[in-house]
Amino acid sequence: MFELKRLHSEAIAAALEKAKHYRLLNEPGAAESICLDILAVEPDNQEALIDIVLAMSDRFGKDYAVGDARVTEYLVRIRGDYERAYYTGITYERRAKADLEKGGVGAYELFRQAMACFEKAESMRPVGNDDAILRWNGCARIIMRNNLEPREMGHDFLE
Repeated sequence: MFELKRLHSEAIAAALEKAKHYRLLNEPGAAESICLDILAVEPDNQEALIDIVLAMSDRFGKDYAVGDARVTEYLVRIRGDYERAYYTGITYERRAKADLEKGGVGAYELFRQAMACFEKAESMRPVGNDDAILRWNGCARIIMRNNLEPREMGHDFLE
């Protein structure tokens, strides 16, 4: 239908700033589009990969059809083990919050997955960076405040 125009490589730094700006304005769709333009020119741009993961996960609670496979496509391209674990945790945390807003059937399990990712990130955190601890504590507080518990799984009829 349309052939997208290619971003000039000298405009990437400004485009990254615009993507961050649109996320702050609560326009994650615009931020995601900008990141896609950046990644078309620099497929390994780590800042754009992180920003697109954040922009996509910003949309979880807003009834947008953002599938986990689509987010994972970008998460796996994040190079650092710490960064990959940390941003995977944020993705689970945001999915859990969106689930909680809709009744919370699987929120506990999603928060626990986020917490496991944050624990992994904490084990390899850069000195002076306790972001993973802050996120883990935030998840724990939400679980406790909302009295979330693991789902009861019925027994399989084969047992």
